[in-house]
Amino acid sequence: AATPPVAIMMVGLQGAGKTTTTAKIAKRLKERHGKRTLMASLDVKRPAAQEQLAVLGRQVEVDTLPIVAGQTPVQIAKRAMEAARLQGFDVVLLDTAGRTHIDEPLMQEMAEIKTSAKPHEILLVADALTGQDAVNLASNFDERVGLTGIVLTRMDGDGRGGAALSMRYVTGKPIKLIGVGEKMDALDEFSPTRIANRILGMGDIVALVEKAAAAIDAEQARKAAERMAKGKFDLQDLCDQLAQVEKIGGLGGIMGLLPGVAKMKDQIASSGFDDRMVKRQRAIILSMTPKERRNPDLLKASRKKRIAAGSGAKVEEINKLLKQHRQMADLMKSFGAGKRGGMMGKAAQMMGLGPGMQMPSQEELQKLQEKLGVQQPKAPSGIPAAPPPDLLGKPSLPGLGGGLLSGLNPFGKKK
Repeated sequence: AATPPVAIMMVGLQGAGKTTTTAKIAKRLKERHGKRTLMASLDVKRPAAQEQLAVLGRQVEVDTLPIVAGQTPVQIAKRAMEAARLQGFDVVLLDTAGRTHIDEPLMQEMAEIKTSAKPHEILLVADALTGQDAVNLASNFDERVGLTGIVLTRMDGDGRGGAALSMRYVTGKPIKLIGVGEKMDALDEFSPTRIANRILGMGDIVALVEKAAAAIDAEQARKAAERMAKGKFDLQDLCDQLAQVEKIGGLGGIMGLLPGVAKMKDQIASSGFDDRMVKRQRAIILSMTPKERRNPDLLKASRKKRIAAGSGAKVEEINKLLKQHRQMADLMKSFGAGKRGGMMGKAAQMMGLGPGMQMPSQEELQKLQEKLGVQQPKAPSGIPAAPPPDLLGKPSLPGLGGGLLSGLNPFGKKK
C-alpha cells in the first residue's frame, strides 16, 4: 500500500480536458471518499492555466498549490509533494502541460516529472471524439511514461466511445473514468458492459437509475409520489420535475441512456422539445406567484401578459405549457388513488420499484436488466480482461481500480 500523500499525474494533449478532469476527480475523492486532496498545475506554457485550476479549486472547494512565478514543472511538482507531506494531504493531483501534438520536449518533461514525484497513478486524459488519433496518443504516452489508466472525456457527445475498445486493446491499460458533461460532477466510472450497450444503441438503464438516485432528493420524491398517487399535479410539481430532468443530465443525457431512443434521435430533434425548451418552461413557471403555480385556473389574460414579460416568453408559449400541464394532470388523476393495483402501482412493479416508488436495490436492478433483455456482452478474443476488483473488496474510488484503489484504501485506517 502506498503511503500518503499519493500522487496522481494527469497527462494528455491540449484541449482534451485535463484541467477540468483533474478538478472532477478531486471533487469525487473529497465528497465520496473523504480524502484531503491538493491540486497543483504544472502547466507553465499555456496562459492562465494555473489560474484556471485555482478557479476550479475554489469552485469544488479543494485546495490548490499557491502559484509561484518562474518555477519549472519539476520544481512545482517537488513543492507540491513537500507541501502535501507537511500539511497532511492524502492525494496530490498533478495537472501537467499539454501540447497540440506529441513532441520530444513534452515526453522528456513528463519523464522528469514522473521521476521527481513518483506518482502512484499516471492517467491519460483523451478525447473520446478523436477516434484513431486517441489510440495512437495512448500508445505513445504508454511507451514513454507508462500509463496506469485512461480517462475518456466528451463521452456525452455524438460519438459512442468506440475508441475505448481500441485504446484498451492497444495499451492493455484499463479505462477508469469517463467524462459525461461539463459540470464538476459529470464524471462516471467506466463500465465495459454499459459502454458496449451504448455502442450497440441499447442504452444504459442502470446508469440512468443511478443518476436519478444521486440527483433526486428522496424525501421530495416521496412527497411528489404521494401527491401523484392522489391525482394531484400542479405547476409547482411540473417545475420540480423539470428541475430534476436538468439535474440528471437534461433530456439529451436521459435519451442517450434509454434503449432504442438513438434510432429516434432525428424525430425527437424535429419535435423542438429539447433542453432549451425545458429551461424556457421553468422560466415561465418561476415567473408565476406561488398561488398561481398551485392554482393554474387563476391564470387569465392579464396575468399571462405579466408572466410573459417577466419570463421573456410569448403568451402562446404560456398557453402551450398550460395545455401540456392539463394533459399531465388528467393523466395523474387516471392513476389509482394510491392503490398498489392502480396504474401507478403497475408501472412501479414493471420497473422493479417498491411501494411508494422507492429506488430499487442492486438485486432489483439486476432483475430489471434481465427483464429489459440487457445482456452482459462477452469481450472479443484478444482483448485483455478487465482489471481485478480491489483486493480489500471495498471500492474506494469507483472506476479507479487496479492501482489507485489499493493505494487509497488504507488512508482512513488507524491501527
